[in-house]
Amino acid sequence: MGKEALKMLHFGFNQDQGCLFCGTNAGFRVYNCDPFQEKMRRDFKDGGIGYVEMLFRCNIFALVGGGDNPKFAPSKVMIWDDHQNRCIGELSFRSQVRAVKLRRERIVVALEHKVLVYDFKDLKLLHSIETLSNPLGLVALSPSQDQTVMACPGLHCGQVRVELYDVRRTKFVEAHTTSLACLALSLDGKLLATASERGTLVRVFSTTDGSKLQELRRGADPARIFSIAFSRGDIPEFVAVSSDKGTVHVFNLDPKRTAAIPSTDATSTQIDGNSPKNPVSALKFVSSFLPVPYFASERSFAQFRLPEDTKAVVGFGTSNSSLIVASTNGSFFTASFDSDKGGICKQESFCKFVELDS
Repeated sequence: MGKEALKMLHFGFNQDQGCLFCGTNAGFRVYNCDPFQEKMRRDFKDGGIGYVEMLFRCNIFALVGGGDNPKFAPSKVMIWDDHQNRCIGELSFRSQVRAVKLRRERIVVALEHKVLVYDFKDLKLLHSIETLSNPLGLVALSPSQDQTVMACPGLHCGQVRVELYDVRRTKFVEAHTTSLACLALSLDGKLLATASERGTLVRVFSTTDGSKLQELRRGADPARIFSIAFSRGDIPEFVAVSSDKGTVHVFNLDPKRTAAIPSTDATSTQIDGNSPKNPVSALKFVSSFLPVPYFASERSFAQFRLPEDTKAVVGFGTSNSSLIVASTNGSFFTASFDSDKGGICKQESFCKFVELDS
């Protein structure tokens, strides 16, 4: 019996977008993004890893078995200590684990109809949330130590439930009229970005009060949104979106709106009124008397066209005008754009991080 062909089962970026990880039918791997290089590889002879989540850049991982021959049961979350080269804890469920998110003191697990929050120290259950059917495992967790914010689907179609744990407050955001396809939080948890199964619009909300701050148009044709990422910083400048159309769109976030989010922080931020803006349809005036959001939404500020229409996830590089993109066929790209003028991104580098067997 020959060796099984290598298949990638899951991939993504860690909390600060400085590392790329992937799970395969033979184990899991971690790469540094800048400069790009493999940092570690764990090959298992007895099964595959269908989901990986890193805890920043430390030795702790959350692993879920996957593939035709899972290393662990797909209904378990295994806490892996790479220094000890073994699992140091596990969480077991009655149904398949859809997603896992980590921060230093919390583990969040998404099942199809529940989101569960655990204390990292003793794996004690802290919060159980009922959700609408969530086969994509949509859940986001802010990594910042300053605020603990979580977002997941609510109990109504297109609704997002936002948990502000530090102030013990729950907000419900009616984000879309159709089912959610993707959601993301900014690093500090103050901003929420969402896309529906239609994939034409991305909406940005304040998690503090649930208000809509911007409506961003990816395109007119329906698309499947694969990932959304905010740039770094206390007030993110950009949000990037990848879809099955093969183009990564970068949108400029309005600093006047995002900086005006209510906060308990006493410090203030000076806003530059000359910040670059997204282009808007020349027919925006139509929106003043017709209920057609197409004309009022903002189009992308910069675009990066992938050479192939494969599933890709996007993040930001070490500067807010640089992109990192990984695709399901094992390709890794870096690209840059003019932060003042936008336009077509320039591809800076390309490599294959996994050589998949055909």
